[in-house]
Amino acid sequence: MRDDEIAYLLGRICLKDRQAFRRLYELTSAKLFGICLRLLRRRDDAEEALKAIYPKIWQQADRFAPGETSALSWLAAIARRHAIDVIRARRPVASNIEEAYDIVDVEPGPEETAVVGSDGRRVETCLQRLKPADASVVRKAYAEGLSYEEIATLYGIPVNIAKTWLRRSLLKLRVAGR
Repeated sequence: MRDDEIAYLLGRICLKDRQAFRRLYELTSAKLFGICLRLLRRRDDAEEALKAIYPKIWQQADRFAPGETSALSWLAAIARRHAIDVIRARRPVASNIEEAYDIVDVEPGPEETAVVGSDGRRVETCLQRLKPADASVVRKAYAEGLSYEEIATLYGIPVNIAKTWLRRSLLKLRVAGR
């Protein structure tokens, strides 16, 4: 799958080209499903998320800026954000710390293990190039789905500092990935 082809298809989708949308789905659905499955950990939840993601892509295709990011990264961000929203919506409120430990499922399932694959190794390699604190904040936000507010509370910093810290860490990660 070539990024320039995906970018072209997104341009066609801005013009409401259904054939381009169908082709985009064919090229990217497996990748976006993998992202959803990795975050949501349940196949049926990932399938539902995927059904919700593509209408968003159809509606937001005009927001893609080819010079700013890769097309696949843009689509992956939509999938990731949606999956995190699903996680937040279903997160039960624990009344005490013991209940909170019971909620957490620390053992990855076989599907999750299979999906992580080479992408996970590449990301982990890049994260290892960052300072431990920077890598930690990226993991908290993108792997665990913590909001800016939750990160700020966890590290005892203001929300705007958490946003800046995460943004700078992502920029460092982008440089480390090259």
